[in-house]
Amino acid sequence: MDNLKDFLQVLEQEFQVIEVDQEVSLEYEVAKILKDNPKDLIIFNNIAGSDKRIISGICNTREKIARSLDVKVPEIGSRIIKAMENPMPITDIQSTRDNFPVSGKPDLKEILKEIPIPTYYKNDAGPYITTGVIIAKDPETGIRNASIHRMLVKEGNRMGVRIVPRNLYTYHQKAEKLDEPLEIAIAIGMHPATLLASCTSIPITADELEVANNFHQGEMKLIKCDTVDIEAPDCEILLEGQILPHERTEEGPFVDLTDTYDVIRREPVIEVTEMHLKEDPLFHAIMPAGLEHKLLQGLPQEPRIFNIVRNTVPTVKNVVLTEGGCCWLHAAVSIQKQTQGDGKNVLMAALTAHPSLKHCVVVDEDIDVFNNDDIEYAIATRVKGDDDLIVIPGARGSSLDPTATPDGTTTKIGIDATKPLDKLEKFERVSRSED
Repeated sequence: MDNLKDFLQVLEQEFQVIEVDQEVSLEYEVAKILKDNPKDLIIFNNIAGSDKRIISGICNTREKIARSLDVKVPEIGSRIIKAMENPMPITDIQSTRDNFPVSGKPDLKEILKEIPIPTYYKNDAGPYITTGVIIAKDPETGIRNASIHRMLVKEGNRMGVRIVPRNLYTYHQKAEKLDEPLEIAIAIGMHPATLLASCTSIPITADELEVANNFHQGEMKLIKCDTVDIEAPDCEILLEGQILPHERTEEGPFVDLTDTYDVIRREPVIEVTEMHLKEDPLFHAIMPAGLEHKLLQGLPQEPRIFNIVRNTVPTVKNVVLTEGGCCWLHAAVSIQKQTQGDGKNVLMAALTAHPSLKHCVVVDEDIDVFNNDDIEYAIATRVKGDDDLIVIPGARGSSLDPTATPDGTTTKIGIDATKPLDKLEKFERVSRSED
């Protein structure tokens, strides 16, 4: 089961689903309903001006993500690590004609009007695809990459795409040096585990889709595109096209993780050349700055922090990038403390492991890092400011942090909220010890 509609049956049985049957406009009205129901799975059945439906919220809680991986919430990080360390090659390659009943080259001037793409906020530059996973290959090595990118719909069959300096950026730079377009496929509407795999941080020599195949127990299939040499995961909507060389367009404004507007940039241009649609396709829309956005971007970073912290303190139990910290700027780390300096060593390791991290708190294993009240309790009862705070001014931070200076620097803070080993009885939580 590696496709969205099969997994949707599981979600409908185990989680609340809201079906919106009244007509809803793509301009702001879809977004308003998503904002009002931040943790629900929502299906829009009646989109004004479109005969296609929208789905949102398949990854907006840790419980849904855990269900897609067939684990419990505290086990998500270890399951991601297992998949990253044991990628599985995919041998089941199928054709578009066997998977998409609607396929071919539509009118390129109208191609992007075939799918219901919302405009979320009034100052947005236009309609945005927020769940498009771009699959591309390194022009030199042929290594495949899958990564999620926001795409601003422009005129006809063109989009501006935000590409940060990671794998796809490197591929595009190589293609430009060759004066060639970079062939791509864009997959929209995938199984949550496949989408999660596309957000993991793995070496540029690795393949995110093989990580996804581990999530799917080695039973994942790929679909061979018609006009580009790309294999894409099963999805509701598949676009084929290319990122053009030496061409840029304005991209933004767009609301990013911190619920603030990102700046306008000159970004590469995608030209779509072909489209494939499932029967009654579901367009997956992610609300910018919503929980689905935060969890998909931040949660895959937790295993990376865990691994680096584990090299410093092997008894680390879990790492969480908290939703209140946009799943990007705040982390909580639980450890089994063995020596008095463990807490501060963990803080330094965590702040280094995720350069965007701004504030980090380390707690004992009796604190539930998935419970904000528990974390606040640890800070309230186990922190003495002059002993337990680490303040690091002038550190490189996140471009998403509104307090960062123009050159990207900020002040980072670490909070050691662990119990002193020589006074454990003073900090015993009676209600927990007598359960």
